[in-house]
Amino acid sequence: MAPHIPQNGKHRQAKIPQLGKRQMQRKVGIVPNMGNNLKKIRTSLNWTLDRAAEAMGVSRSQYIKLERGERRLTSDYISSAARAFGVSEADIISTRKTVPLVGYVGAGALTYIFGEGQGPFDEVDAPEGATEDTVAVEIRGDSLGTFFDQWLVFYDDVHDPPTPNMIGRLCVVMLADGRQLIKKLMRGSIPGRYTLLSQFEPPMYDVEVVWAALVKQMVPR
Repeated sequence: MAPHIPQNGKHRQAKIPQLGKRQMQRKVGIVPNMGNNLKKIRTSLNWTLDRAAEAMGVSRSQYIKLERGERRLTSDYISSAARAFGVSEADIISTRKTVPLVGYVGAGALTYIFGEGQGPFDEVDAPEGATEDTVAVEIRGDSLGTFFDQWLVFYDDVHDPPTPNMIGRLCVVMLADGRQLIKKLMRGSIPGRYTLLSQFEPPMYDVEVVWAALVKQMVPR
């Protein structure tokens, strides 16, 4: 969603629709951590999506959902895939733990969370210490520095108020005006308010933070 710029040239930040991890998965039908090796096997055989779907006896759209983990891989699907690809059933199932990619970080370290009907709703490898609440966003551009373009930022999608252990650390924060940012969280000069710092943007003094989540890890994609 692009920011709205009125004709007078003043910038007004559009509010980004917020969906928690479980709510988002319920709306789009994603089953969390349903990793599989369908894409890896299919591409190793140089098969198209159509060929794989035909070999499994499912529609193209059904196969795509299976490959992406958006449809539960039942025992029947596992058996069909193993026969189609000529591999064992164990080869179909992935033990790789993943977390959902729920949005991206754009200009000004503003985080855009995908809404219903948007995407890609991808799955990425889970970092060490990931929980069922852990999600990822992808940095696009130089909002956090040119070095971090296309890096992944992991955090727990739990919307709790800031806690003392977050002070002085990099966090994903939600402001009262609906903006979601990645900033270093500091105490403000007003009780209950916070100052937000970043390397390339001016400090944001004494802002109201609705919730905050510690950045667990940042890794290149």
